[in-house]
Amino acid sequence: MSQTVYIEPGALERLRPLLETLNPRSIFLVTDADAYEASGARSILSPILADYTVTQFSAFQSNPKHPDVKRGVEHFRRYPADLIIVVGGGTAIDMAKLIGISAAQNAPVRKTLDGSTPIIQAGPPLIAIPTTAGTGSEATHFAVVYIDGQKYSLAHPHILPDYALVDPNLTTSLPPVLTAHTGLDALCQAVESLWSVNATESSTAYAEEALTLVWHNLEPAVQHPTPEIRHDMSRAAHLAGCAINISKTTAPHAISYTLTSRFNVPHGLAVALILGAILVYNSQVTNQDATDPRGLEHVQKTISKINRLLGCTDAVESHQKIHALMRTIGCPIQLREVGVQTHSDIQTLVDNVNIERLSNNPRALTAGTLRGILEGVW
Repeated sequence: MSQTVYIEPGALERLRPLLETLNPRSIFLVTDADAYEASGARSILSPILADYTVTQFSAFQSNPKHPDVKRGVEHFRRYPADLIIVVGGGTAIDMAKLIGISAAQNAPVRKTLDGSTPIIQAGPPLIAIPTTAGTGSEATHFAVVYIDGQKYSLAHPHILPDYALVDPNLTTSLPPVLTAHTGLDALCQAVESLWSVNATESSTAYAEEALTLVWHNLEPAVQHPTPEIRHDMSRAAHLAGCAINISKTTAPHAISYTLTSRFNVPHGLAVALILGAILVYNSQVTNQDATDPRGLEHVQKTISKINRLLGCTDAVESHQKIHALMRTIGCPIQLREVGVQTHSDIQTLVDNVNIERLSNNPRALTAGTLRGILEGVW
């Protein structure tokens, strides 16, 4: 997997020479309609794209869903293109990935999305232009899609965007609440990547820098953003994406998907609600329940490193500081604050946890321990 990346103010202007090099006959443009306008991307891209045949697609809801992807594939096949450009947040970027890869396969869209048929063909080249500083989707070779309310993660080297233009100027118009939620996603990705059983030297380097940047910049990004802070948050988000592209995410993400699909909790917030409690849980790892093949000592050292990066002496203090940050940037810290109202709701989260992501956690989690953790956050 290889990718060309630009992270800089004005990165969007690099699209013009890039298109001159690629020389596409036609372009399929996937956009989050609101973000495309509000970010200022439309005013910059319109003159750049004026000389090309462009088909635009924006008919999708938050969090990619099978019917929307199918509609996008049908639109793409009706107006075939040899290049896809996507402008938007994580949903838009995942939609573009899913449309491109699904359209290239000789199989029903659903069978591609649920993994029942293998990905064989690469889709057209993809240029990803994020308008948020959070998901890092422009840096990953997987995409999330919901089929009948169930979350699937499609992963393949062909899904990684070929180019990423990360322009912090496009995040200037983000309202504080979106800055908070997307920034929390980057924070959680960085922490989870560090303790993931799949972590490598490369993913650790990405995650450490990402965590340092987001921890020091998220609060001012929400409350008093400057161009420098926006740049650091955009870099943090991309690096966190690079980290999980290698290590994948773990327990907090495994729990978060049902919070999003069943309780409509924004993704970044859904993950952050669980992060501190899982940090404390993982810090209590033993020889009996350590799942990382590198052993107990490795997990303990990793948790200590995370605490140091957060400026804390232990996991309990880190948990408290994460909650304090969330409160400061206007986010809830308890599940009951986001609509998880009953013990039955807690059981729904337990019953629908994503086993694939859960298996990446460095300490084993049973249904009983998971329920106990969630009740503690409730």
